[in-house]
Parts: sequence; structure tokens; C-alpha cells
Amino acid sequence: MTVQLEDSPADAAAVSAPRPGGTKPSGPVRRRNRTLAARIASAASNGIVQAVLVIVAVFWLVPTVGLLLTSFRTAGDNASSGWWTVLTKPAELTLENYANLLSNPTITGSFWNTIIITVPTTILVVGIGALAAYAFAWMRFPGRDWLFIAVIVLLAVPLQVALIPLARLFGAMGIFGSVVGVILFHTAFGLPFAIFLLRNFFAQVPEELLEAARIDGARDWLIFFKIMLPLGLPAIASLAIFQFLWTWNDMLVALIFTNTDSQPLTVAIQSQLRQFGANIDVLSAGAFLSMIVPLIVFFAFQRYFVQALLAGSQK
Repeated sequence: MTVQLEDSPADAAAVSAPRPGGTKPSGPVRRRNRTLAARIASAASNGIVQAVLVIVAVFWLVPTVGLLLTSFRTAGDNASSGWWTVLTKPAELTLENYANLLSNPTITGSFWNTIIITVPTTILVVGIGALAAYAFAWMRFPGRDWLFIAVIVLLAVPLQVALIPLARLFGAMGIFGSVVGVILFHTAFGLPFAIFLLRNFFAQVPEELLEAARIDGARDWLIFFKIMLPLGLPAIASLAIFQFLWTWNDMLVALIFTNTDSQPLTVAIQSQLRQFGANIDVLSAGAFLSMIVPLIVFFAFQRYFVQALLAGSQK
């Protein structure tokens, strides 16, 4: 007859304890079960964190929701009550504000001017920045490190410093007050950050991968388009999001370097303040119109943005 003896707590601790020399026992390690009080405390703490995050998100979205609902109310309703009353009176919602706004040729023209300014600027910054970043990361040429230091120094140059000199330069070139001048200005000031961001991302690519491509006969152009661009797509998409938002929401540069025919939406809304007066309904519709396109772009590229953050955290 075989008699089985139960392990005592001391024996279990001895089995799970590490052996001399740092080696661990090969047998299963017994884990102490959590008590009911510990599980309740953990659930309560997680619930509190989630509740705080929900409250913060609600307060963060209140101004945006208020702007949206205000844009769908008439001037009389906005003057007589707050935007929150529409939650109990949905009949107050109307598309009249947007119809009046889109029938204004100044607003519609400035909307297309914003697109004409933002899209080429984003493409130029991303394209030129990616090429320069690859050169700084993987190509050898005299003065490479000093040039990259100069790019980093340019990150600290305030935008306001170049307003007057570039205004004179664009005036001499005959492009002051045109869309071309605004595109060149945003491209010049967007390139330092683009080069810095993409260079650091490209430098993380394993060198063995590039050496294998060169052994197979690939030159720098082929390596850039076939290897760097696919691997750097998350960082490139993140840069495109930032540059698009900065250019779309810009008002200072556009206010100085554009005229009536080339002004973007931000300047057009500001110039219409006197005409519209205190008509918050029309102004809110214009503000939400200028905000909806960046939101669409952000959510469209959000997946790549998250991938870029995760890729940077794994290094």
C-alpha cells in the first residue's frame, strides 16, 4: 500500500524557494490567492480611474458639443436661451445657418483656398523632410552632423522672427499676397521638425537590412522607396497629421501673407466679424466648418498615429 503525504506550508515554501546559486526549482510554483478584500479594492480603484477619465472626457467635449448645437440654432434661439435647451427641444435645430454661410462667396472661396494651401504644404513637408531625413540617417557626406545640428537649432527659431524679412523677400519676388507665398512659408518652417522626427525614426531601422539590400544591388533611391517609406509609414502619417493641422488652423501667417482673394477660412471668419456682428449662430457654423475637416483627417490616420507611438515605445 502506498501512502500519500500532503505537503505542509513549510514544504511548499521550500519547493518554491530558489536554490543556491540563483537557480529556480523545476516544479510548479504555488501562488498565494488574493483575498476578497484585495479583489474589491482593485475593482474599486479601477472603477474610480475609469470614472475620472469619463468625467474629464465629458468636460473636454462640452465646448465642441456646444459649438455644434449652437451652429444648428437660429439667432433668436441663441439670444433667448443657452445651447443646452436644444436637448429638450430638438425642433430648434435647423440648417439655415449653414445654408447662409455656404451661400457667402467669401466663405466658400476661402474654404477652397485653405485646401489649396494645406494640401501642397503637407505634401512638400513630408516629401522633402523624408528625403532629407534618410540622407541624415544613412548617407555619408561632409558636414552631415553639423548640418543636422543646424536643423535642430532651427526648431528653436520663433516664427515671428521671419515675418518681416520674408514679407520683403516675397514682395520683391512678386508672390506677396498669393497662395504660393503662404505655401513656401509653411513649408520652410515645417521642414526642421519633419527632418528631426523622421531622421530619428529612420535611424532605428536595422543596418543589416540596408546592407542586404545593397548587396542585392539596390541603390539609395530604391532603398528609400522600397524599404524606408513602408517601414516609416506610421511616422510619416503622424507628421502629415501634425503638418495638416498646423497649416489648416493657421491664422497669423495667412493674415499677413494673403489678400482678399487668397485668404484661408480662418482669416475669412475673422474678417466677417464686423459684418456678422454678434450673430453667434453664423460664426459658430463657420468655426465648426473649419474644424470638421481636421477631425476627419485625424480620425482617418489615427491608426498610423497610434502605430508610431507604439513603435517609439518599443525601442
